[in-house]
Amino acid sequence: MSYSDRQRDSLTAAAAAKASVKRSQTSAPSPLPSFGSGGPPASPSPSVASTTSVTLATTPVKKRNGPGGPVALGLPVGAAIYSQPENTGVGTAIGTNIVYALDYLKQQGGKPASLSVVLGHLNMHREPEAVQRQIAERMRHHPRIMWRPDDGAAPESNGVAADDAWKTGTYEHKPIIPNVKDRTALLQYLQRRTDAQGVNVKDLKDGWPDCEAALAALEREHKVLVVRTKKDNHPRMVWQDDPSLCFTVEPEFQSLWHRAAIPSVEDIVGKLTAAGQKPTSEDPRLRALNQPKEKKAKKRAQRRTGKSTNTHMEHLLKDYSALKR
Repeated sequence: MSYSDRQRDSLTAAAAAKASVKRSQTSAPSPLPSFGSGGPPASPSPSVASTTSVTLATTPVKKRNGPGGPVALGLPVGAAIYSQPENTGVGTAIGTNIVYALDYLKQQGGKPASLSVVLGHLNMHREPEAVQRQIAERMRHHPRIMWRPDDGAAPESNGVAADDAWKTGTYEHKPIIPNVKDRTALLQYLQRRTDAQGVNVKDLKDGWPDCEAALAALEREHKVLVVRTKKDNHPRMVWQDDPSLCFTVEPEFQSLWHRAAIPSVEDIVGKLTAAGQKPTSEDPRLRALNQPKEKKAKKRAQRRTGKSTNTHMEHLLKDYSALKR
């Protein structure tokens, strides 16, 4: 047999094997025919094509474990895929839950809450212990959250807590301006201040949310000075006021004051000049208006001739603009 004949036979056998594999995967195998008492005839020695087709046809096909599962990627069932981290938002989720925990403690109005209560409000009581421990650690070191240990709890030794020590203690909201939750405490706080800076109402609302009614009442009593916003008339800054400095002007005097005609600046200057007196200001506004304006001479831009290369034409390229009258 020549070489070309052998190549043709091998290609034919491979094509037959592929066709047999496709038929075996798409259709069920037909039952074997009965050959009577004599039994089936002796089959010849199996060829390469027939062995391949039988092996592929009898191999069970495993179901895929999802579109991106291990089976689809050629991995065994249950194998972990490390192309992406399992949890990429742990830090962001913990930071967000700390903000929610702070809002929850602020709503409690200074009442302490245990860690289990806070985790239950955040719906994180079923999270792994490592996540809960991290939340407790962040809450203990938060500048706006106060942690109080339980009464009679054993102190930590060498800075290392016991296995369940992170679950103990209670948490409270620490306001920006502490211990100011009524008008009396506010007046005492303003009296203790040694500077002239006002108190921001936003910081005051952090520990006393409904303080606007009390501020309005104190303002009517002239005990505080309130600066309000122009758009919504909401209080923005608060200072201490003294009621003894507030005087009532009689209505008759107010009417006389409003009926009095106030002369203009020009009339005052004219009357002082007519009386032989020199005005202290001499109306600087009029003096500025009557002063003649100086005309600034425009500077003529010098002509740039550039580098001359034709030396025999220098007398033609010379600038004589300075001799112009």
